[in-house]
Amino acid sequence: MPSNAPSPHHTGDDRLLEIRDLKIEGQTDGIWQPIIHGIDLDLNRGEILGLIGESGAGKSTVGLAAMGYVKPGMRFTGGSVNFDGRDLLSMPDKDQRRYRGKRIAYVAQSGQASFNPGYRLIEQTVEAALVHSVLPRDQAIARAIDLYGKLSLPEPEIIGFRYPHQVSGGQLQRAMTAMAMECQPDLIVFDEPTTALDVTTQVNVLASIRDIVQEFNTAAIYITHDLAVVAQLADRIKVLRYGREVEDAETQRMLSDPQEDYTKSLWAVRNITRTERSSDDIQLSVKNVSASYGKTVKVLKDIDIDIPKGRTVAVVGESGSGKSTLARSIIGLLPPDNGEVLFQGDALPPSIGARSKDLLRRIQLIYQSPDTALNPRQSVGEAIGRPLEFYLGLKGRAREARVAELLNLIELDESFAYRLPGELSGGQKQRICIARALAANPDLIICDEVTSALDQIVQEEILNLLIRLQEELGITYVFITHDIAVVRAIADEVIVMQMGKVVEKGSRSAVLDNPQSPYTQLLLSAVPKMDPGWLDQVLAERSK
Repeated sequence: MPSNAPSPHHTGDDRLLEIRDLKIEGQTDGIWQPIIHGIDLDLNRGEILGLIGESGAGKSTVGLAAMGYVKPGMRFTGGSVNFDGRDLLSMPDKDQRRYRGKRIAYVAQSGQASFNPGYRLIEQTVEAALVHSVLPRDQAIARAIDLYGKLSLPEPEIIGFRYPHQVSGGQLQRAMTAMAMECQPDLIVFDEPTTALDVTTQVNVLASIRDIVQEFNTAAIYITHDLAVVAQLADRIKVLRYGREVEDAETQRMLSDPQEDYTKSLWAVRNITRTERSSDDIQLSVKNVSASYGKTVKVLKDIDIDIPKGRTVAVVGESGSGKSTLARSIIGLLPPDNGEVLFQGDALPPSIGARSKDLLRRIQLIYQSPDTALNPRQSVGEAIGRPLEFYLGLKGRAREARVAELLNLIELDESFAYRLPGELSGGQKQRICIARALAANPDLIICDEVTSALDQIVQEEILNLLIRLQEELGITYVFITHDIAVVRAIADEVIVMQMGKVVEKGSRSAVLDNPQSPYTQLLLSAVPKMDPGWLDQVLAERSK
């Protein structure tokens, strides 16, 4: 049965979660303000509810509230969260802990920020099963390996014995999904679980999530800004904005006939069209670069590419293909084993520590995960102000004024300068990372999945911002992404990577409209469509 079809067994007796009149406040500068305004939510066993809305709408806050939890700096001020007959909000902490991990699991938006770097993946995956005495250790490990395989992780028998820093962001996200599924819980809250995944891997992960829900009659809340993804999984969709419900309906009806203007605006986003441009002036060249982690794990293999000045080159490929490793080699964080990187015709020192302050200023990197890129104890003003002082010597009022200008540039109020990262949404944190890179007045910015954490409305705003900055300042972008819609919107040229090699490169129109590599053709065929039956069609084609 397709996940979006109404489930015949969804009756009142199957009700697992009831949230009534939920109210939550958040504290900013010592003042408590309402952020969730009386939300109601019902969820049956075996049902998937899609929660969508722009950044800051309250999606993650409601998802965590379904576990009886709020982040530090927030508090419940009204309502109830009834899970399987018990109100989590009135339950003692020790009873809540018995539920979390065993009967209610959570897949966070950022795998990199969620894993302990000092422990191997397998130890963290099986921890809940051992703590709650769900399985003996050997069986827990066997189940974890089985889940790794179902989630399309490479070498499932081996990958769990690596540390978090030894796998890609997309692989880490799938390992966290396996960790949530380890105890076969009654309810799983998925908070943007596929944003770090390439489209080919995403198909397998979505199918695995749907299969787990159906096999074990698990209920799920699926938080996302990707409308095409939620169309494949959700029985119902609830739209949130500013902490309030905008609309709630069965998926097919919501997709075909949204009632509210805001919902219609979500459906209509991603309207960026940009004329493809070429340039013979090369900003950066990567010449026959190979790079490894340690002596055995060779990731990049003879990469040879040119980045035109003032243009945008998109680098696409599945998780683990070497996209982020290429960025680290360019920036100097991972010196190449052989080959060289030329910047405006001159060879760059391989290691970042050997580069001058001016070279460091001129090439900036925006990381994939803002949660790990921002110091949680450093205010937004301090984060943006540091490169202003380090590279440009701005201090005092001049620094404060420039911070305010940069915040306005990324469409955030000047008051954000006094906030900590923990007070911001995922999209707001990513915008702060963009402002921090812009603070250095760079010539080249490497954008590593910078829109993956943003809802589609904010994505469009950020992409338009980056385009405008490029036109005004002549900045060159290397845009690492798995989102083909983003590539179509912003790229002048496209580089396709697979297993550490470049398998295709050329202009945007040549690569996307007439792909020559079978791998590029596979990538393009795996881009989700706003059709609830798309996932089943793709899986059927692959099984032939």
